[in-house]
Amino acid sequence: MSNEVLATLRAAPARRYFAYGALLALGALMVYVAFVSAPSFGFRVMLIVFGAGILVMAERMRRATGMELRLLADGIYDSSGTLVVAVDDIAKLDRGMFALKPSHGFVVTTKTKQPRAWAPGLWWRMGRRIGIGGVTPAGPAKFMAERLSMIMSGHDLDM
Repeated sequence: MSNEVLATLRAAPARRYFAYGALLALGALMVYVAFVSAPSFGFRVMLIVFGAGILVMAERMRRATGMELRLLADGIYDSSGTLVVAVDDIAKLDRGMFALKPSHGFVVTTKTKQPRAWAPGLWWRMGRRIGIGGVTPAGPAKFMAERLSMIMSGHDLDM
């Protein structure tokens, strides 16, 4: 059963393109302003560096949101095979309204500290907290959180 996909989560196309377009436009605008009307050399360099950084982030978001997250019996993986979080290491799952979580997503707290990682718009991992969601639709994210909660509590998922 460990290879069976119990839930999948992928970016909503409209939210993905809007987020990518907003970052792309902001980065391009900053670079454009740097060359057209920057008041000083230092300000021009700052605008170019920040604009280029935002353009790089836009590309990282485009690549990351092209993937999907898969919930298996032993953990959550992305479509490239990277383990996002192992079920055995999850201490708490929080999907409440006031949780510090990605938009339309949920956050899990692990028992051990994890290496930092980030797939912009899809998931992030910092310390013991892992946020799942961002440009994802609310329904599939809620379904994945419910299934994960059932796995953590030991319920049989073959209903």
